[in-house]
Amino acid sequence: MEINDILVVAMFVTFIAGLFTGFPLAFVLGGTGVLFTGVGWIADTYFDAWTGLDYMTLGMVVNRIYKYMDNWVLVALPMFIFMGLMLDRSGIAERMMESMQRLFGKVRGGLAVTVTAIGIILAASTGIIGASVVLLGLLSFPAMRSQGYENPLALGTIAASGTLGILIPPSIMLVIMADQLGLSVGDLFMGAVLPGLILGVLYIGYILVYCWLRPEAAPLPEGMEGGVGLREVLQVVRTVLPAAALILAVLGSIFAGIATPTEASGVGALGATLLAAWNRKLDFRVFREVLRGTYNTTAYIFAIFLGATCFALVLRGLGGDEVIEQVLTGLPFGPYGIVAFILAVVFLLGFFLDWIEITLIVLPLVAPVVGKLGLAVPGYGQVENPELVWFVLLVAVALQTSFLTPPVGFALFYLKGVCPPDVKLIEIYKGVVPFIVLQLVGLVLVAVFPWLVTWLPAVAYG
Repeated sequence: MEINDILVVAMFVTFIAGLFTGFPLAFVLGGTGVLFTGVGWIADTYFDAWTGLDYMTLGMVVNRIYKYMDNWVLVALPMFIFMGLMLDRSGIAERMMESMQRLFGKVRGGLAVTVTAIGIILAASTGIIGASVVLLGLLSFPAMRSQGYENPLALGTIAASGTLGILIPPSIMLVIMADQLGLSVGDLFMGAVLPGLILGVLYIGYILVYCWLRPEAAPLPEGMEGGVGLREVLQVVRTVLPAAALILAVLGSIFAGIATPTEASGVGALGATLLAAWNRKLDFRVFREVLRGTYNTTAYIFAIFLGATCFALVLRGLGGDEVIEQVLTGLPFGPYGIVAFILAVVFLLGFFLDWIEITLIVLPLVAPVVGKLGLAVPGYGQVENPELVWFVLLVAVALQTSFLTPPVGFALFYLKGVCPPDVKLIEIYKGVVPFIVLQLVGLVLVAVFPWLVTWLPAVAYG
């Protein structure tokens, strides 16, 4: 191996090792880049190697920082984050839980179905995983427990439903993916709709079948054996309408071409604020806390952006792109076998890494290789780079599992933090296993039927 190939491997090993030190991720990424710039300079100066790295490499990071700060697409991030946090404070979820429980509570497993349905609605209006999981946990777990639900079923349903926001638009992950690969945010948003709904349907189907086979896992509450009346249906419609109106305002304006994702994010932030005021949940303290949460989350993401920029710049300076391409194209598989291999690696990385690291480091390295494989993905003459749009959505579905897979599934720890002390982490692990399997089923469906991703964008543009 040449010196640059050795340094590329050493960079990845150092990065993985740095994750276990407890240092913030942004510092690990940036520090690894700075460290190996120094290693390259020393190798060139004192050992007559030619790595091509020197202090000018780090100087280029400054220009890239300005590029991120001047990117209008990324303006949507703080707006969508603000929208999600404000919507969680608006009281809409509590009202939906109360009304839907009356509607679905008369079906065995109906409370779990209610949680999943609210998770889908929250996903389409917030996209903030931590907030959704915590909110669903606080609202639904006490009710499910008092009704006699088995802990693993209740906990797994809450964790899986809360993570749908990472895929169903408006998703901040899809915004970042589009920016990293130069794709249309609208294409990714529209392409994610059907896969996200498919996962939601799989969740609900599993819950109903499981509760039918094991009635003791989800007992019906007393006095809930009757039919569903018009009153319950109308109550659900009234409580869902505000969230549906916000979803229509944000996603509808994007899909109809009325607004860009950046402009729609501002509409969503204003709409969530108005909903909170309408429900009398908005005051100065709430507004200040939402702003502070938005600042913290945005700063966290952009700090990782900066660290990942330094890491990726040094990695590319060492020829990391070529190394990755040679490894992938040298595999004894066909084009679709290479895609399957990449997805398997992404799935395994999700056990240990967050989606942000994978999106910023791994995805830009492998996506160009996928773009050269000549995949036959239907774009219907309307979708630009349909093979990349399809591949990115496959990665997004695979990355959703990173929130559920132990030992570093963040949704698991968000949920554990709001559960009673007697709830053990092993019960949460047991509960999410079936939903991880369902996510893999959804991943296979999207892989086998690419039109599930490209059909809606093509129809919208056609």
